[in-house]
Amino acid sequence: MRNWWQRARLLGEVNPWAVDIGLTLLVQAAMTMPFVVPRPPEVEPATWPAYGLTTLTVLPLVWRRRAPFTVLLAILATSALYKLAVEGPGQPLPYTGLVIVYTIASLSPPRTRLAAALLLIVAVPASVWLNTQSARELTFSLFVFAAAYVFGRLTDARQRATLVEAERAAARERARIAREMHDILSHAVSLMIVQAEAGPLAVRAAPEKAEAAFDAISETGRDAMAQLRRMLGVLREEDGPAPREPQPGLDAIPELLARVRAGGLDVTYDTAGGPGPLPPALGATVHRIVQEALTNVVKHAAARTTAVRLGRAAGLLTVTVTDDGRGPRGVRGPSGGHGLIGLRERAAAHGGTAVTGPGPGGRGFEVRVEIPLDSVAEVRS
Repeated sequence: MRNWWQRARLLGEVNPWAVDIGLTLLVQAAMTMPFVVPRPPEVEPATWPAYGLTTLTVLPLVWRRRAPFTVLLAILATSALYKLAVEGPGQPLPYTGLVIVYTIASLSPPRTRLAAALLLIVAVPASVWLNTQSARELTFSLFVFAAAYVFGRLTDARQRATLVEAERAAARERARIAREMHDILSHAVSLMIVQAEAGPLAVRAAPEKAEAAFDAISETGRDAMAQLRRMLGVLREEDGPAPREPQPGLDAIPELLARVRAGGLDVTYDTAGGPGPLPPALGATVHRIVQEALTNVVKHAAARTTAVRLGRAAGLLTVTVTDDGRGPRGVRGPSGGHGLIGLRERAAAHGGTAVTGPGPGGRGFEVRVEIPLDSVAEVRS
């Protein structure tokens, strides 16, 4: 039943005409009931002209989305003609009027809604006067029309809230993709530039080191291309769902450090009291944080050594990257680049914080990220 309802909603989103035609047929079926139910002998039988005029009252609902106010006028006109010109059976509910009032309330701008409300304030009492002239029918009619209007406004509010949430989700996804693209390209290009600049010197002084430098450039470029293909494959849907590969996590950090060392930077890696297994999303975040911190070191710090430390204490996962380079002046902050901003955003996504500044003793630069470890996430990992 649930799958059927989901398919029906999908059909409505893809082809609104199908929904409107189906709704029109449903209303027509409901309004046909009084014509097929046997009538008391003292009441004249229903006639085909009366049924034809009923159908003419229902037919405008096919265009209810395109011209709702015009459809309302058509329904009021045909309904008045039905009451004045033919002797047909009455209806338990004003189906066509309720549908078009709901449509106007959910789809039309305020001015159209106001015009429809003023028109109905006149039309509903007039219809009751032509029918039974009873206060009971007037009260009931006003109630059901007001309910249809309220439901329409609630539908509009829900759709607007859904649209806002979809836009926010799209913005978050764009920011995430931008961070991923920045991390991949910035890291790869920085390492390739360092290796390329060192290559000519190595060719003259130590040819064997030059070969290693060019190999490192090639490996870094291939790795960046592979990660970009994975990201672009996820974004492209023409050929069906793209294969989903896991994001690099803690186990990929040694390979990351090896590529950085190939560029000439001495990097140490300490996991004393280490984090242990982590959920995939958090592991990928830690990898990207380390990657971005090392990219900043390579691009800006002119450092000789860098220390990467991962630890867990008092319910916190701590990631620290410290170098002996030029210090804060050598690292571009929020005003000059997006690296540290993205780093803070990644930490904040897991409820953590990122602090950057001078290293121990005021020398070099340090990136320190603390992320609380949720107990449920740890069990699931």
